[in-house]
Order: sequence, then C-alpha cells, then structure tokens
Amino acid sequence: MHALLFLAAAEPSSTGLVLPKLDEFIWALIAFVVLFAVLAKFAFPALRKGLDAREQAIRGELERAEQSRLEAESKREEYDRRIADARAEADRIVREANESIEATRRERIARAEDEARQILEKARSDAAQERQRAFDDLRRTMADLSIEAATRVLGKELSDPAAQRQLVEQFISQTGNGSNN
Repeated sequence: MHALLFLAAAEPSSTGLVLPKLDEFIWALIAFVVLFAVLAKFAFPALRKGLDAREQAIRGELERAEQSRLEAESKREEYDRRIADARAEADRIVREANESIEATRRERIARAEDEARQILEKARSDAAQERQRAFDDLRRTMADLSIEAATRVLGKELSDPAAQRQLVEQFISQTGNGSNN
C-alpha cells in the first residue's frame, strides 16, 4: 500500500490514468469494505443458502436417479426372469405336445397293426373256410361223378341215391385219410 501512495504522490500525470487519487482511493476502499461487509452479512449467506439448496436439490435428483436406476434394473431382472419362465413354460408345453403326438402316433400304429392282424386272421379264416367249402363241393362232385361212372359201368343204378352218396363219401374220406397219412 505504501508503494501505491508513493506512486500517487510522485507523478500525478503519468499514473493518474492508472491509479486514482489518494482520497478517491480511500473512499473507494471504504465503500468496497462496507459493500463487502454488507454482502458478507446479507448476500453471501443467502447466496450460500441458495448454493446449498441447489447442491441438496442436485444430490436429491442424483439419489432419485440412482433409485430409479436400481428400480429399473430390478424391473429388468424381473422381466428377464419372467421371460425365462415363459420360455421354460413354452418349452414344457412343446415337449408335452411332442410327447402327446408321439403317444398318439404309437397308439394309432398299434391300432393299425391290430386291425391288420385281425384282417389277416379273418382273411386266413375265410380262406380256410372257402377251401373247406371248395373241398366239400369237390367231394360231392366227385361222389356224383363216381356214382354216375359206376352206374354207367355197372349198367344199373343203385336203388337209393342217399345210400349211394353215403357209400361214395365214405370211400372218398377213407381214401383221403389214407393218402394224408
């Protein structure tokens, strides 16, 4: 401060542009100190209070943002868990459907095989019956032909046709059983 006073007293013309006069400087300094004291007493606490409130508001917003982020992350985990559960349920449903389809397919195949076996057995039975019927018809025809041949050979007809037929059938069955043995 002494340097400023010295410069102000030494040459007023060259430093007058840069430094104010001493009485102006003292009054400016007093005004500055009073203004600073008033500002420190009233404005700075209000400013500090506003800055603190702003800082608290920012902290509150950051805490709410962090809370929101944690909630969002929790909801995302819940969403992922639900998706995983839904996928597991869908896989279970598909697996059960495939098992059901496979069981139905096996059941239908078994049923078709049973039907085919029954049809085959019926066809064999029908064929055996038809063969027996054809064989019986053949015996009767042979008996009739034998009687007719015997009648022509002997030149006479046997008196009872039922007795003739019985005699021929007995002969054929004895002949058939003898050739099968």
